[in-house]
Amino acid sequence: MSRTYSVQMVIGGRVAALFGRRARRRWIHLVLGGALAMPYVFVGSVVIGPLLGEDNVFGSVVSQLGSFAVGLPLAAVTALFPLTRPMSVAAVRALCDVPGDTLADGPARSRQARGRTVAWFTLHLGFGGIISGMSLALPPFAAVLIALPFVAALRDSRVGMPEVLDEGWALALSPVAGILSLLALAGCSAAAGGLLARWAPELLGPSPADRLAAAEQRAADLAVRNRLARELHDSVGHALSAVTLQASAARRVLDRDPEFVREALAAIEETTRRTVGELDAVLGVLREGGGDGRAGPTAPAPTLCADLDGLLKRTRAGGLRVKAAVELGPGGPDALPPMVSREAYRIVQESLSNALRHAGPGAPVTLRIALDGTDLEILTKNPLPQSASAPPASRPGGGHGLRGITDRARLLGGTALAGPADGVWRVNVRLPLKGPV
Repeated sequence: MSRTYSVQMVIGGRVAALFGRRARRRWIHLVLGGALAMPYVFVGSVVIGPLLGEDNVFGSVVSQLGSFAVGLPLAAVTALFPLTRPMSVAAVRALCDVPGDTLADGPARSRQARGRTVAWFTLHLGFGGIISGMSLALPPFAAVLIALPFVAALRDSRVGMPEVLDEGWALALSPVAGILSLLALAGCSAAAGGLLARWAPELLGPSPADRLAAAEQRAADLAVRNRLARELHDSVGHALSAVTLQASAARRVLDRDPEFVREALAAIEETTRRTVGELDAVLGVLREGGGDGRAGPTAPAPTLCADLDGLLKRTRAGGLRVKAAVELGPGGPDALPPMVSREAYRIVQESLSNALRHAGPGAPVTLRIALDGTDLEILTKNPLPQSASAPPASRPGGGHGLRGITDRARLLGGTALAGPADGVWRVNVRLPLKGPV
């Protein structure tokens, strides 16, 4: 019983290899190659016709093969065009059941990759032209052989059949010959499709230059994601911390100090409005790379030059007693490079946000922004949390803001140090004005 089952499995596997879904899709891929080969064959016939002295080159098998042989080198030359590899890779992924990650994306960048693309294109068109020709000729021929013993009109017309079919034994075997010719077509198609599928990763796979380009693209995408994460954490996190403290303070004095409540609500309104603008600027990064290719208008990113006063006002409205000292020389914040000004604003924002979350309402915060030689120094001090023995960065789920400060400083070639010192929490950041060296 098991032996019979094994035989059935083997037969089923052989039939699937010849006529299954994968074999049919690969046959379509070969026919596509034959269709692409036809223009080159027509050009080849213009050369072969005068050489052989024939007006109709397609009336002779020799002339057809000659036209095909002349057309393939022409196809190899046109395979040097940049779009050849993307087109070939798309066809292989769709029809040959080849893992997509083994194939390269985009045009060939190196001479070696272009040579492999030429080899693939020539093989595809060569195998495709042969299988397409067989697909056009063999099925009608096989149908005639199968029907010949049963249809007298076919035997009487002769339809170009060899004289051996006049013999009784040959006529009896003609259906077998027809079936075998169809099996031969299926076998040749499956073999050619299998060879192309096996060679596709080698000829259309990524070269070292392609792998380097893909790695650079992944690094660029990761940098954009990290930038978005930092921007969202800093802008939205600061706003939520400030609004929460403002709302909490207003609730506690709702009945006793209506004037303070009005000021708190106004601060909440200003904070949320400002945060919506900053969020629009952050999401503008996504819109610039959107699928429709159109970037919508975005709010400008906040800078130390234009937005420090508003940041301090909103933070003070949240309950912190911020004492700020800005010592930037005659030019003031306007003299800072734009990137330094943007990143410095976010660093100050996150430092104050940490103080809001961990030091609590009413805590005194000292902020100093000053030029120190060729560096911009940002120093923030606030009391340590009294309810926790550990510093803020070591709390469960904490530390993301400090990591963002460090990343921003490193981006500009600077340094960032944060930790407890002399009974207070210090964040000390130095940013070189000339950027990373």
